[in-house]
Amino acid sequence: MTPRTLHVAQILWPAFLVAAVMEMVVFAWVDPGQLRFGRWHPDANTAYSLAFLVFWGLVTVASAISHWLMKQPIDPRDAGLAHRMET
Repeated sequence: MTPRTLHVAQILWPAFLVAAVMEMVVFAWVDPGQLRFGRWHPDANTAYSLAFLVFWGLVTVASAISHWLMKQPIDPRDAGLAHRMET
């Protein structure tokens, strides 16, 4: 497995699990049969699927941004600041 593949898996798998939990929490309170978007009245399976994909996408983006920020090099001039933040 390449490092890039590992990084993608480290982002997508936890995002998938969090999206599944979000799906359960949201639809514990929201009846998908009552959803309407203008004239469009999606059936329950469509609402579940679209909501899951939106949740997964949002959590993936948040995780990817966090992963990207963790990989950024520390400026040597800021090394003292980084050390003070760790203690």
